[in-house]
Amino acid sequence: MRTSSMKVALLACLASGALACDKPTQTEVPDGTGETAGDAESPPPAPTEGAAILLRGGTVLTATGQTFAPGAVLIRGADIAAVGPADAVEVPEDAEVIELDASAVITPGIIDTHSHMGVYASPGFRAHGDGNEVASPVTPYVRAEEGFWPQDPQINHAIAGGVTVAQILPGSANLIGGRTFTVKLRPNSRSAEDMRFAAAPAGLKMACGENPKRVYGEKGGPTTRMGNVAGYRKAFQEAVEYQRSWDSYERALAMWETESDRRPRPSRSSEDGEGGGGGGRREYREQPQPPPRDFGMDTLVGVLDGDILVHMHCYRADEMSLMLELAASFGFSIRSFHHAVEAYKIADRLAAAETSVSIWADWWGFKAEAYDGVRENAALFTQAGGRAIIHSDSAEGIQRLNQEAAKAMFAGRKAGIEVTPEQALEWITINAAWALGVDDVTGSLEPGKDADVVVWSGDPFSVYTRAQVVFVDGELVYEREGETGRPRSDFDLGLRDDLQEAP
Repeated sequence: MRTSSMKVALLACLASGALACDKPTQTEVPDGTGETAGDAESPPPAPTEGAAILLRGGTVLTATGQTFAPGAVLIRGADIAAVGPADAVEVPEDAEVIELDASAVITPGIIDTHSHMGVYASPGFRAHGDGNEVASPVTPYVRAEEGFWPQDPQINHAIAGGVTVAQILPGSANLIGGRTFTVKLRPNSRSAEDMRFAAAPAGLKMACGENPKRVYGEKGGPTTRMGNVAGYRKAFQEAVEYQRSWDSYERALAMWETESDRRPRPSRSSEDGEGGGGGGRREYREQPQPPPRDFGMDTLVGVLDGDILVHMHCYRADEMSLMLELAASFGFSIRSFHHAVEAYKIADRLAAAETSVSIWADWWGFKAEAYDGVRENAALFTQAGGRAIIHSDSAEGIQRLNQEAAKAMFAGRKAGIEVTPEQALEWITINAAWALGVDDVTGSLEPGKDADVVVWSGDPFSVYTRAQVVFVDGELVYEREGETGRPRSDFDLGLRDDLQEAP
């Protein structure tokens, strides 16, 4: 087994915590390259697929329904190579083995389906408000990535809470607010593109209810829920007509490109008279010209084609039902209703439509449409066979999504609904991954998936537990007791130093 320079730092800073490194079985001396070398006569084989790290011991919650205690997770490069009982996962010769304390828990990275980090960056200056393009109630042409600030201090705070993936959305002022942006939380990124989760399909943010009619009530409308729905219908009908114009153009172009239509044809008038003799002018059928490009319509056509996933801010059960009907009339589906405080009222209908809900554990009552919420919402929705997700919509809540899931689990149990820790974990991992269209590559601990992994100091559903180590794509991005656990932004200096002394 070899010890890489990165792992030397990791193990040194965590030696007094829950993690400790296996001592190498052979004498190692520096080789002058930043790595270490074994016996000169029998050097260890060089890894060919990236560095290997084995996390062994403690409990492994996989978010697949399987739990291993004690368990092990083998990371190879950017991927998970193996998961299973601690004594059943083979240790590669080049692997670094990290022995975990028996109280430690390994989980997939947390995924937040609803965040405004980067577009409503911290500190909350007006200059940082880039989440709502309130020029019009329908703005499918804007994209969250183009207002995203990758140095937002909130990002590092979220990582410290075990979050590895987040969907960044425009705000909820508009009927159609624009494209969403799914990111891997990679600290020290210099551009939005550096954080893009390449495997994630595009998303579209929409909003129903009070927000659009309040924002535009004195700006030309909509002023009512009737106007809201008329606005969606008009926008998608325009997208249908836009797509028809492109379909017509592509058919005409295909015909023009055939051999028969590209031959020159005699003109009706020529110097030799009608009929066009050998010396007459010849003309070609003109090449069809494409319709004007409309980036907003391109987005809505992507929704109609199923390539762009709809995420819709919506609270009331009747409005969610109405939006399911409207979507069906245009042939698309809604991937997730966000906030959805009344999802429990139509849980069966939403489950049948395969529409997930991204909800809070216990936020409601702050406006009329959010009045009829219950703490058992996630448990009731899960009981009905739906995909429940606990989201944040908060720069503070994103730091404690594990605790939010714990609150929802406890509320369900108190009401007599059996909710297992594995199910509660799914609310902030694999279900969220499905809503973002990335459940085939992340959201659970399975071989071949991205190595987005969190090691917790204890039960992740305890308020006393902290994320100790966080990996994104196999890269160490956070260690609570090390340098990556310290403030990285000028805006944090002097504000969080006391946390460095916390147990």
